[in-house]
Amino acid sequence: MYGSLGLLSAPCVVGSLAPFHSKDSAKDSSHSRYLTQQNTIGFMAGSRKLLGKFISPLKVRSNGRADHSSIISAVLTDDNSTMTIEDETEQIGLFSIDPGLEPFKDHFRHRLKRYVDQKKLIEKYEGSLEEFAQGYLKFGFYREEDGIVYREWAPAAQEAQVVGDFNGWNGSNHCMEKNEFGVWSIKIPDSGGNPAIPHNSLVKFRYKHGDGIWVDRIPAWIKYATVDPTKFGAPYDGVYWDPPPLERYQFKFPRPPKPKAPRIYEAHVGMSGSEPRINSYREFADDILPRIQANNYNTIQLMAVMEHSYYGSFGYHVTNFFAVSSRSGTPEDLKYLIDKAHSLGLQVFMDVVHSHASKNVTDGLNGFDVGQSSQDSYFHTGDHGYHKLWDSRLFNYANWEVLRFLLSNLRWWMDEYKFDGFRFDGVTSMLYHHHGINMTFTGNYNDYFSEETDVDAMVFLMLATCLIHNVLPDATVVAEDVSGMPGLGRPVSEGGIGFNYRLAMGIPDKWIDYVKNKSDQEWSMQEISWSLTNRRYTEKCIAYAESHDQAIVGDKTIAFLLMDKEMYTGMSCLVDASPTVERGVALHKMIHFLTMALGGEGYLNFMGNEFGHPEWIDFPREGNGWSYDKCRRQWDLVDSDHLRYKFMNAFNRAMNALDEKYSFIASTKQIVSSTSEDDKVIVFERGDLVFVFNFHPENTYDGYKVGCDLPGKYRVALDSDALEFGGHGRVGHDVDHFTSPEGIPGVPETNFNNRPNSFKVLSPARTCVVYHRVEEGLEKTDESDMASVSESAAADVTARDERVEESAPDDNFAADPS
Repeated sequence: MYGSLGLLSAPCVVGSLAPFHSKDSAKDSSHSRYLTQQNTIGFMAGSRKLLGKFISPLKVRSNGRADHSSIISAVLTDDNSTMTIEDETEQIGLFSIDPGLEPFKDHFRHRLKRYVDQKKLIEKYEGSLEEFAQGYLKFGFYREEDGIVYREWAPAAQEAQVVGDFNGWNGSNHCMEKNEFGVWSIKIPDSGGNPAIPHNSLVKFRYKHGDGIWVDRIPAWIKYATVDPTKFGAPYDGVYWDPPPLERYQFKFPRPPKPKAPRIYEAHVGMSGSEPRINSYREFADDILPRIQANNYNTIQLMAVMEHSYYGSFGYHVTNFFAVSSRSGTPEDLKYLIDKAHSLGLQVFMDVVHSHASKNVTDGLNGFDVGQSSQDSYFHTGDHGYHKLWDSRLFNYANWEVLRFLLSNLRWWMDEYKFDGFRFDGVTSMLYHHHGINMTFTGNYNDYFSEETDVDAMVFLMLATCLIHNVLPDATVVAEDVSGMPGLGRPVSEGGIGFNYRLAMGIPDKWIDYVKNKSDQEWSMQEISWSLTNRRYTEKCIAYAESHDQAIVGDKTIAFLLMDKEMYTGMSCLVDASPTVERGVALHKMIHFLTMALGGEGYLNFMGNEFGHPEWIDFPREGNGWSYDKCRRQWDLVDSDHLRYKFMNAFNRAMNALDEKYSFIASTKQIVSSTSEDDKVIVFERGDLVFVFNFHPENTYDGYKVGCDLPGKYRVALDSDALEFGGHGRVGHDVDHFTSPEGIPGVPETNFNNRPNSFKVLSPARTCVVYHRVEEGLEKTDESDMASVSESAAADVTARDERVEESAPDDNFAADPS
């Protein structure tokens, strides 16, 4: 039992779940595997730091608003209320959810005071948090009626100029002026009625630092940056991006409605093509988005969108935070991709990296750090500003201009590109001064609330989630946190940090451990069930069996671990499957489906894993001869009708369609009624569906008794052993299963596995079967509707495609504006 929350004995009900923990907290993101080769305008507030040490208790009074459920809630959500501080810590909503947090009330009081005071300062000097986060309207390059204005925060610079193609890289006539807050600015008048800096021309910020040396840097707020592809190791250049109206992409489709539960397709545009090269945004939109839609995902999560000079960093060593990665196209091309995703009913999340930045001085934000103190820099100085495992720089979240930069960055991607949400990378590193390095989180609350907790970063994250939801109320914000920080997934108004979901990062570790190190007989149904349900009450999780982390070179995907070399020789349907392949395909389907059904309130899959993509991802590097051979996706494997990859893909499509129909992932009803170690069977209910997973390698059970909640008649809704999924077709889909009452009504201990009803099923070895309850009067509909979930899903896809064709966009949608 961790803190005050523990798992109930069977039946296991989500609602009393303990905080997740991991044996290896250093793996809080993919960065530890990647070592790079690279090394505002505060007119009123300037570079003001956040408030310092906590002085007085948090006291809050909401200006007579008795309808607020919490005094603190009023302070945190009502921008117009006048507030005083009083000791009302018992009103912090988190304490009513988890009384075990009360011993740490001083931490929460301190954190909330810091947040409230910082938000009030922003409102006083900037108007509002939302206005503060529009720094891109004041910084970098932007148009005024008769010229271009350029502003840059560089307090340590002695002199500054703007240089580029427009002035022959001679800045003597374009010197900038510095204000009292370290902000340099210049207005460049139009010439002959045209902008002095042409669209798509190269620009840089040139400044002299304390040693008297002049250096050129890419503007921090640049919207686009490119590199000469013909020169190996060439530095990037900033690009002034301001297309004329006819070349500017215009969005045509509204954001899709927020789904009840996100089914996320994690994707990397550059490596999404079949050919050994970098794929483009438009190719991804035209070729890959239809695949994602056809497999019934409702959300895509795009990796590596922000510019990063080292491709092999997977996009996690960002150099230019406001710039679209130029490898895959222009800003207008990315807008085309997102608009097309919206037209297909897909929401689009961005994998945002605010936990650290590339140490690259020439191309990145780190270039502004020369000769600066922490207060004059985006980053902390010394060891405090360097992540030794990721070889990167760490932000100073206590700096006014850093807050402006990062918060504006979030709003920029929402406003300019219409992203629907964010997955925040490396949150564990942000939450603690130790960054999770060599730290094992046991579930003891002292691990989370101590001097090692980085309150500056917490306040930034609270401001960030508040901003995102104020700008876009239906936005989804996901935290990549391995520590299980309590309150991370609760609203700021309750004393939480405001994320909607946390990635359930312990689940893939558990599956990899089982597949690599345990024989089938050693698989523990109780431990698997515990690992999948071990999450905090009321804090939602995104479950996944494997993400990009498990696919990187040096590791193996689940399919590759299960079948290894036989994926090259044994996947043909023209011959009988070997025992290894048959086991591998069966377990691949079961592992992914059990993770989806029991592991969280959302589901994620990395591009290609839906069909068991073989091999690993290896970005071009010196060690592989700069090859793109393993930095792509082999779609021909799943498209080939004679290969077994199609079966895993078909099942993936069907399990997504099942959630589309029954919304079981979003259901708060999750009851594990049986985890039999002898039978190797897990039985549970999610929503009103009954799931039976038989992991036994040999035993098929005829007349296997399973418990359920509702009485009536049940039929098969999905069956991994169906022929269309590469199975043996042993389960009858037209069989009616009638329930029998169990024990004394209202006395659970007299029931069968604490369930008031039961029915009997056929449960083949290495098979999962889902049963739905047939309601009276709907039998005919259900018979035809559930004959094949995959057939129904295919019909839905066809219908959606027809609707999209009917509302086909004009030439601006299809043509390349460049």
